[in-house]
Amino acid sequence: MSIMLVDIIELTLKRCKVKLTTKSEYSILALLYIARHEKQGFVKIEQICSQHDISKKYLEHLFLILRRSRYIRTKRGKSGGYRLARPASKITLAQIVRLMDGALAPTESVSKYFFSDTPLSQEKKVLKVFKEIRDYVSKRLESLTLADLI
Repeated sequence: MSIMLVDIIELTLKRCKVKLTTKSEYSILALLYIARHEKQGFVKIEQICSQHDISKKYLEHLFLILRRSRYIRTKRGKSGGYRLARPASKITLAQIVRLMDGALAPTESVSKYFFSDTPLSQEKKVLKVFKEIRDYVSKRLESLTLADLI
């Protein structure tokens, strides 16, 4: 492997982070809010929007995805709102990020769940490094639940 490629890989490892979209970020924030206020019953969407400065329309869109995937339940009416459909200890950050953003891997050519050949597929040593990055990020996010963060 050339010195330049080694330098690029090392720099990538040092700066490695998962780039989340606002879909994942707001979903995590909203789920944490609901988890923190679970004893109060169903949480109004307006409370979450106000707390985190999220558009109600955008959050409704995210909640539709979360409800269809059975992470939250809804109740209509005056005492209605949203609550978790399962315990906070059973919802990992990896689940939410994958639902909203797809692969946790830095490139699809090393993704376990969203694999696709990419130009990097030709470089086995580079793939090895990105698999290590994928494994670290996956392991960390899969071991972290909402309950760990409240």
